[in-house]
Amino acid sequence: MDQYTFHDMQLTWLDGGLNYLDGGTMFGVVPKVLWSKRYETNEHNQIRLRNDPILIQYRGKNVLIDTGHGKGKLTEKQKRNLGMVSESNVEESLGELGLVPEDIDLIIMTHLHNDHAAGLTKRIGEQTVSFFPNAKIYVSAIEWDEMRHPNIRSRNAYFRENWEPIQQQVKTFDGQIEVLPGIALIHTGGHSEGHSIVKLTQDGDTILHMADIMPTHAHSNPLWVLAFDDYPMTSIYAKERLMKEALPAGYKFIFYHDAVYRLVQWDESGKEIVEALECSV
Repeated sequence: MDQYTFHDMQLTWLDGGLNYLDGGTMFGVVPKVLWSKRYETNEHNQIRLRNDPILIQYRGKNVLIDTGHGKGKLTEKQKRNLGMVSESNVEESLGELGLVPEDIDLIIMTHLHNDHAAGLTKRIGEQTVSFFPNAKIYVSAIEWDEMRHPNIRSRNAYFRENWEPIQQQVKTFDGQIEVLPGIALIHTGGHSEGHSIVKLTQDGDTILHMADIMPTHAHSNPLWVLAFDDYPMTSIYAKERLMKEALPAGYKFIFYHDAVYRLVQWDESGKEIVEALECSV
């Protein structure tokens, strides 16, 4: 497992599953001749993507950012459409660290699309139950409302089995919330109406997790947004504002979906990578 030490925080990327998605959906209106220079594609025009929760161990707490694709919850048709190569092995990853799902104290959900939220629950026989029964689960109030009442576009991304078993654990917020000192969840909208990013701050240094408004390092250009985005102009405005804040200040960025880098830091121009942690799987 890949790890990174950020002052008092220990970050570990758990195995949340691997899939290949159509490159055009991941880069929207950006021509392949441009995006393929920054992210490798296969002969089927698909790009390799991780779905790896980030475990933050800090102040005696175990905190997860998102939860992976889950295991045993997708039909064969869904696996085919998503280009699934492997499902989540989050429990096994935790076991390598001497932990079990019951040890997770907090879960911060950037949004509740199935590739981020399916790991919140698991199936036991005919029942679906919470995978992390002792965790408080933080998500924006807008996102929580949409998950339970999806519209005609979003209903294929939000599933009842991902929210019904955990609804008593959910804590919602408006705008932003600091779940622990130095760990903030900030609503942006864009990818979904309730989409949020994560901001980690320690001793004057900052790491941003931009979630799906910047799912890989190749999406650093504010105009490069997903065809999946419900509100692409909101994604663009949010990313533009955040990059103007982050690049001059030397922020680092971490990723959930990137199969090339776990972490990068760009120079002030945003064109050159000056520090990186490569994805080893």
